[in-house]
Amino acid sequence: MADIFRGFFSGKKVLVTGHTGFKGGWLSRMLLNFGAEVVGYSLKPDTEPNIFTALKLDKGVKNYFEDIRDYKKVFEVISKEKPDIVFHLAAQPLVLESYKDPIRTYDTNIIGTANVLEAIRECGKECGKRKAEAARGRVSSVKAAVMITTDKVYKNKEHKKAYDEDDELGGYDPYSASKACAEIVIGSYISSFFNIDEYGSGHDTLIASARSGNVIGGGDWSKDRLIPDIIKAVFEKDEEVIIRNPDSIRPWQHVLEPVIGYLMLAMNLYQGKKEFSGPWNFAPDQDNQITVEELVKRSLKILRKGRYSVRKEYAGKKHEAGILMLDPSKAKASLKWTPMLDTEKTLAWTFEWYKSFYSNEDIGKKTDSQITGFLEMFGKRKA
Repeated sequence: MADIFRGFFSGKKVLVTGHTGFKGGWLSRMLLNFGAEVVGYSLKPDTEPNIFTALKLDKGVKNYFEDIRDYKKVFEVISKEKPDIVFHLAAQPLVLESYKDPIRTYDTNIIGTANVLEAIRECGKECGKRKAEAARGRVSSVKAAVMITTDKVYKNKEHKKAYDEDDELGGYDPYSASKACAEIVIGSYISSFFNIDEYGSGHDTLIASARSGNVIGGGDWSKDRLIPDIIKAVFEKDEEVIIRNPDSIRPWQHVLEPVIGYLMLAMNLYQGKKEFSGPWNFAPDQDNQITVEELVKRSLKILRKGRYSVRKEYAGKKHEAGILMLDPSKAKASLKWTPMLDTEKTLAWTFEWYKSFYSNEDIGKKTDSQITGFLEMFGKRKA
């Protein structure tokens, strides 16, 4: 399976926004392993430790440490670098942080998304390879763009029905609302600018959005996230893990699960397959979508140490979704994507990574080993 990705991405220039973040770091590492020329656009890491530094991505990626809200800079980088493919992950990704600073959340997640799409569109005029078509805004260096949003884009009705791509968008908290708005912006750009019609107007870049669940794995130290909270409590502070919402159900999945979906989407879009434009869910099977408390119990069992306590009063008055599940049937049927790791394996891989990190082992080798192992499993799947 690695050879298929390597054969496709080798030599291609790929822009990853948000490359200093958790998912962006894993995606960048995979692309580098496949021989891609990776350009990163992101703010500098905001935690210590962080995956960007741990994997020494500054040595392999051409880095632009800039704000996604700065359209002039976004356009400048895309027009200068002329990437073949764009993965947009730059975001304010935290629900509780969105309550503290809703304006920055809306600005980053909505306007930042629009900035990337508009820069791709404008590059059809400014930096297209075929001048006659570029003058009509049809051709950009960017042939495919995958815009990453979240499972929280759906209007959550707190039931056990798994949401599919046609369900209503919405959002209670500012983070969820900002991502739902980003999906509307993406859909608008696809309809308005990125479909060449029978009259020859439009743009030949193909765009998709990807909605994935609660992604876990090695290298995440973000605040107010469950796995980082467990890691800090067990490895750094020797204190209790505090659970705010023990009964909340989430679609937990290893970071490699959606990332390989993003790569598959990009490949199909790049090849001009218009049917792959639009929204896609990437989520585990429903029997692996478990409660917060159950995930903590299994985590501490694997770690063989640590303790937790349930303190619902810590949740305060800030609403967080109780039940949230996604239906990945579309990705399974059309992309031939399928989740590979059950909850136990996902947690085992996650904590193996952190154990290696805190033991001062070569974390680059551990990361590459997990990538290789995952690709081997994925290549043997029943499509």
